[in-house]
Amino acid sequence: MLDELLELGDRIVERANNGEQIEAIVVNERETEVRVYEGDVESFTSATSQGIGIRVINNQRQGFAWAGTLDPDVIDSTLAEARDNATFGSVDPDLKLAEPDGVPMAELDLYDPAVADFPTDDKIALALELEKMTKAGDPRIVLVESADFADSISEAAVVTTSGIRIGGRDAGSYVTSTVIAGGDDETQIGFGYAVGRNPGELDLVKAAEMAVERSTRLLGAVKPETGRVTVVLDPMVTAQFIGIIGATLSGEAVLKGRSLFADRLGETVASDLFTLVDDPTNPKAFTAGEADGEGLATRRNVLIEGGRLNKFVHNSYTARRLGTESTGNAVRGFTSTPGVGTIALSLAPGAREQAELIADIENGVLIQGVSGLHSGVNPVSGDFSNGADGLRIRNGELAEPLREFTIGSTLQRMLLDVIEVGGDLDWLPSSAAGLSLVVGDVTVSGA
Repeated sequence: MLDELLELGDRIVERANNGEQIEAIVVNERETEVRVYEGDVESFTSATSQGIGIRVINNQRQGFAWAGTLDPDVIDSTLAEARDNATFGSVDPDLKLAEPDGVPMAELDLYDPAVADFPTDDKIALALELEKMTKAGDPRIVLVESADFADSISEAAVVTTSGIRIGGRDAGSYVTSTVIAGGDDETQIGFGYAVGRNPGELDLVKAAEMAVERSTRLLGAVKPETGRVTVVLDPMVTAQFIGIIGATLSGEAVLKGRSLFADRLGETVASDLFTLVDDPTNPKAFTAGEADGEGLATRRNVLIEGGRLNKFVHNSYTARRLGTESTGNAVRGFTSTPGVGTIALSLAPGAREQAELIADIENGVLIQGVSGLHSGVNPVSGDFSNGADGLRIRNGELAEPLREFTIGSTLQRMLLDVIEVGGDLDWLPSSAAGLSLVVGDVTVSGA
């Protein structure tokens, strides 16, 4: 439907009045989700959704409205509503639509027709096979809570009176398994996953083994003694950690006074081993895309390079407010106006795998999971305190499992105390990639 979405956007912006700017984002999506339990299909959903968001800027005021249908009559009323909302908006001289900036679009192949052609029975069979493999992975697995398959195909177009006309299409699929392992009067939960552009790329063995390992190796966990140790962040934890760092590096956070790095451009804010990149043009990223939420070309942005803070990410509005240029980081759906945020974060990897990193640590903790990470971090002060679980590292080897402890530091201190970056880069089903990260002098509060 991509051509139809673009043509619909054309018809909307052609209705702009003199002095009025109009932006239309038009979306068509199809999603399938399968969940199996105990060898049977517990739930199956397959849905197609369409929608449109219309933004109007007139007399330095902005109005927005959206609808979950492409019905012509509804679109007419949505445009009228956006215009009406603009009359109640606050005057802001920086309110303008994004304009073409000359950055070429990356040529990405993000759509595989195999997703659309994959039979429903085969989707169910993948979920059933994942459940079977997970159950057989270890006799201590007492329950596979769920084994899921999901895929999606998305088409979107952005058309504006300022000269932007862009459409794109992508597809993806993934499987997940959530299990419970049992021991002496205790249970532990584990989670595994695999992602791919098409179902044929999904590694069920990896997903099953991950879920089994992450549950069984925590059986018999105890509280650690309180102390300051070196920690190794598991790739999934690192992805969450750099996601928080990325959130503090948005122009929106700077404007709202919610970034601890607001006045530190050009300064050293991290270890010289730490290079943080946001690159939606990398097709390996699950969230890769050719255009951002305003229709500008995405691009590779090096945010922190060798520990030095290089830049913040911006959409056209935050860039205008702060006297700079958009970095192609407008983020949105058709139900909202453009925000700003990182899209596909990753750390420049090192050379060694997790086991090699652990081998150099005499006394430390492998952090396998954290709870409530976003709520446990203050984005203004950088204070960091979160519940966690993991395994003791003793004399270069993994030892007893640990639970019910807290790791504490500050974001600023953790960035400066990075000792080594792992080479085990893993592209997760999220907006940040993971790898193992070694951080020194972190407080572990337990018994």
